[in-house]
Amino acid sequence: MDDWGMQEEIAALARITDPWLQVRKAHDLVGQLAEYSTEASRIRREALEVLLSDPQIKPGKIANHLGISRQRVTQLANSGPKPERAFLGKGTNLTMVVGGKSEGDKSQPGPVVSTDDLGGYRLLSDAGRDLGFTVEYEVLQPPGFVDLSRDNLLVCCGPRLSPLIEQSLRADNAIRFEHDDDGWFLHDRVRDQIYRSPMDSGVSVDYGYLARLPRVDGAGTYLYSAGIHAPGVTGGLHYMLSDLADIYRNVRLNRFSCIVRCEFDPETRRVLDSERVTDLYRPEQGATQ
Repeated sequence: MDDWGMQEEIAALARITDPWLQVRKAHDLVGQLAEYSTEASRIRREALEVLLSDPQIKPGKIANHLGISRQRVTQLANSGPKPERAFLGKGTNLTMVVGGKSEGDKSQPGPVVSTDDLGGYRLLSDAGRDLGFTVEYEVLQPPGFVDLSRDNLLVCCGPRLSPLIEQSLRADNAIRFEHDDDGWFLHDRVRDQIYRSPMDSGVSVDYGYLARLPRVDGAGTYLYSAGIHAPGVTGGLHYMLSDLADIYRNVRLNRFSCIVRCEFDPETRRVLDSERVTDLYRPEQGATQ
């Protein structure tokens, strides 16, 4: 919106005579402007970090360019939303979709969220709060129909829970979920390496899959975390949130996928450690068949 358009919108607000309508319209506009301001501040901080990383560019030169003091340049470079916030989304709300199952007695059946999924939700909620997001969650139940064509969406569940997720996973040529007589495993098709879960042998270690996948409507992407078993789902989240700045620096908002190894407490199911064991692959890498 240009200056003239903004002036017109403010003037239109001032002309409203119904106070109920006026307060509603003004409230909506303030919220919209706050979101714009947050994203503009994030972009400014990111641009300043890029400029200041060049040893030939001094803060004084940036200060002259912006018409502010050198001290203010330093302050702006260390305040406001972090650049990597963009990796999760824009605005103020994130939606996390988790796998669910129906349990309960006959009179009060309902969806149940696993301990692992609750742990993942808490991880994302805490990290999201630090970045200025509010996180809501939805429970995905059979037959697995879910709207994947939304902004700020993170899906955390196995691919078998939804045919729509299985469909979007086919767009990743680098890594695939596969199975044989010994069970499910992750196949790194770039290096032709197989990752089976140590959980199958009684070890408190699992492998997860983290990716940015294409939306069904073709108008963007969504983040996806899955595991060979449930701890791997949270393991993918744990790695993403622990190394968010590095991941964003490497892939920005482009599509990617990787395999993550995680260790967890067998009693509490809390992820203790996570590490990426493959490169951050692009979707065109790997076999095409």
